[in-house]
Amino acid sequence: MGIRKRLFFAAASLVGTMLLGSTGYYFLFEGKSSYIDCLYMTVISLTTVGFGEVLGITGNVRAQIFTMLLITFGMGIILYCISTLTAMLIEGELTGMLRRRKMQNKINALTGHYIICGGGETGFPLASELITSKVKVVMIENDRAAVERIHQIKGLFHIDGDATEDANLIAAGIERAMGVAICLPSDNDNLYITMTARMLNPRVRIISRMTNSRLEAKLLKAGATSVVSPNTIGALRMASEMIRPAAIEFLDNFLRSERGGLRIHQIPVNTHSPLTGKSIMQSGLRDQFNLLLLGVQRKDGEFEFRPPSSFVLESGMTLIVMGDIDNINSAKDML
Repeated sequence: MGIRKRLFFAAASLVGTMLLGSTGYYFLFEGKSSYIDCLYMTVISLTTVGFGEVLGITGNVRAQIFTMLLITFGMGIILYCISTLTAMLIEGELTGMLRRRKMQNKINALTGHYIICGGGETGFPLASELITSKVKVVMIENDRAAVERIHQIKGLFHIDGDATEDANLIAAGIERAMGVAICLPSDNDNLYITMTARMLNPRVRIISRMTNSRLEAKLLKAGATSVVSPNTIGALRMASEMIRPAAIEFLDNFLRSERGGLRIHQIPVNTHSPLTGKSIMQSGLRDQFNLLLLGVQRKDGEFEFRPPSSFVLESGMTLIVMGDIDNINSAKDML
């Protein structure tokens, strides 16, 4: 029985016993005593505080028998409530429930965040990288070993539950999320969550993990924005390690630098951006934010690599920049 059900059952049993005792006294004395006096008699009988009788129990055989049964039965209920509460405190269940409620309140205040379904071998490093990029992340995971591991990541919000259940996606704020990464080991589970997430938020960006390449078309049709195969990426990494090890070592050092926040990122140019109509030289990316412009994605999706300083920026373009994540976020906020 879960903690909520145990608490509810204990509280309901205690309240029910008090109501039963009060009603019993009320009918035994044929309504001549007020209900509050009957309730008071029930409470002092169950708690055995030793106060004097407010009802004429002594000499009334039926009332005496009822009182003895009430005390015997009621004390059992009180002992059960005390033992349940004590066990919860000792086992940390009550503390865990309060911690989860506090966590849920924080998640309810999030908007534009990212959700990760699964904290395994793919989800854990993904969460670590997103937190390094200083975005808000909510992870859904119920495996005890994985939960203990993800608690090492500071700033990561957590929902303790099964990601295939709609209620947990809603608790993670799927309607307000910017993106969802689905990282469960089962392709069928990933397909189901993809479909559910798309139904709950038609605008969210969904990235799904895939093991069987034959499911790629189904995942995309179910609503995935993009599909990633760890096996394919691993194979490409092995090929790169084989023929261009220096370049790979450079990228690894770049991502794992002691500076920590150095990343390649994107900055969109929208209609109201001060960058619209300006050349790269006038943008201030280098002078104001210390960012290196690597390329520009045009509105038609084509890329302009290493554009000249006279290149004019237009609304709908996306800038690919490299720099410290704090500077990148500042540029995104201001530009």
